[in-house]
Amino acid sequence: MAIPLTYNLRNLVVRKATTLMTAAGIALTVAVLIGDLALVEGLSTAFKRTGHPLQALVLRKGANAEIGSVVTRQAFQTLKAKSGIASNNSSEPLASPEIVTVINLPSVDSPNGMNVTLRGVSSLGIQMREVTLKQGTWFQPGQRQIIVGKSVAKRYPNAQPGKTLQFGRGEWEVVGVMDAGESAINSEIWGDLNQISSDFNREDQVNSVLVRAVDVASLKALVNSINDDRQLNVSAISEPEYYERQTAAGAPLQFFGILVAVIMAIGSSFAAMNTMYAAVSRRAAEIGTLRVVGYSRASILLSFLVESLLLALIGGILGCALALPLNGVTTGIGSFVTFSEIAFNFRVSPQAMLIGIVFALIVGGIGGVFPARTAARKEILTALQEM
Repeated sequence: MAIPLTYNLRNLVVRKATTLMTAAGIALTVAVLIGDLALVEGLSTAFKRTGHPLQALVLRKGANAEIGSVVTRQAFQTLKAKSGIASNNSSEPLASPEIVTVINLPSVDSPNGMNVTLRGVSSLGIQMREVTLKQGTWFQPGQRQIIVGKSVAKRYPNAQPGKTLQFGRGEWEVVGVMDAGESAINSEIWGDLNQISSDFNREDQVNSVLVRAVDVASLKALVNSINDDRQLNVSAISEPEYYERQTAAGAPLQFFGILVAVIMAIGSSFAAMNTMYAAVSRRAAEIGTLRVVGYSRASILLSFLVESLLLALIGGILGCALALPLNGVTTGIGSFVTFSEIAFNFRVSPQAMLIGIVFALIVGGIGGVFPARTAARKEILTALQEM
């Protein structure tokens, strides 16, 4: 015969101060875990939303990022003649040579400055990406004009339309803000390819070439053709895969976040254990009475374990409530791949909250199993004598 659940709920209400204190400790642990998962999920989403399924990025062979790659203009001329590359309405092959470097700008979080990705693109490169103009105008070819991603405009006070930034050989006017949905492009600054090439003495080379295939089959054949061409000394990778690999930037944060959560969980487990041991000690007479009226040791063990799990569940729900305001908050981290800041939004997903609640129940289970066992092993006479 099982002890009614109302018995456990009543005991939690009677010990409301202890219940809230223990639940609060578990809640903080859960909030840290969910916050870490939300951060990694937000970063992963930003990279996963970047890249066209029919596009490939061409880099120097052996390079794992655009910033460390060099592709000659001569190689570009050979590349854009490859079969399988799609064309636009003007019959131009959709192959965009691009320069990628970093500039330092003071941000809202770092007044001393953070690295921001600067990309030199042509009008063709803009056409090949799903980017819309949120504010202002597009830059004019041959002019020191730039547009900034919406995340850059939000996090960098100097990167606002109408203001100027100093880099290269002179001042560059911010003429617009672009919106690339939730992709990593929002963390970039774009300017005219030829003008940036001139300012950074890169007239003979670019960092990468973005190409678009006619269809999925053509993309695979095009990538293989580029990778097998020894004269070019370049390699190709699909654009979505390239950006997905950059989620490694969040691995250290995920590791340390989980480590902190585990350390806090150990403390929360001991807190739950102390709470339940105290409950067992105070309720010795109740335990003896339960045994007298016919409840078995197993029923008592299960009852105290359920009570600990209910306590943990309260903490888990509170932890979700604490973490929920993080959803949509913009933050940024430095990437060891691009050597620049990537801005993204925290994403508190239902999956993250479910993981948090399960984690809380594990903490509660560990904290409750030993006190529950102690309660179940009490002898009837011993328990009644402690009245």
